Amino acid sequence: MKKFLSLSTLIVCLVFASTATAQKFSGLDKSPMDVAAFPTSYKVADKLVKVTYSRPQLKGRTIAELAPAGSVWRTGANEAVEITFYKDVDFGGKEVKAGTYSLFTIPGAKEWTFILNSKLNQWGSYTYDESADIVRVMGSVSAGSESLDAFSMTFNDKDKGADLVLGWGKTRVSVPVSGKE
Repeated sequence: MKKFLSLSTLIVCLVFASTATAQKFSGLDKSPMDVAAFPTSYKVADKLVKVTYSRPQLKGRTIAELAPAGSVWRTGANEAVEITFYKDVDFGGKEVKAGTYSLFTIPGAKEWTFILNSKLNQWGSYTYDESADIVRVMGSVSAGSESLDAFSMTFNDKDKGADLVLGWGKTRVSVPVSGKE
């Protein structure tokens, strides 16, 4: 009887052990999530701004196919981009209170419209609601020397803040961000 209990206990333990280690994890996302922050140094804890976004790939397609000119775009892939300002800022010439916002853009040939929206946790721009816009500002378009297959965001340091720069293909779009004094 003692042997039977020991064997039964061993079988039960093995069943639970194999269930615990048989967890399914998804593979890598086709448009992985990334973060850009300013100041850019990871050693600086006192950030002004952080952007969380997903990085779609061109894969032989054009920006116009994936982010049509004149239409509200989620500014990446998957969920709408979220931008967090840790302090009150000047964003493209408009005052914005510290907080987290969804960031949308409207692509154009010479400039893009950057939109900060108060509605969070949106998938893409399918439920975009213009009445929840906080500000709309214009960003300037330029051409980069290298082509980026993966959509990217970075902050370029400048005198009293930084430019938030979007890059995809050879297109670069920037909008200034600075802390309020």
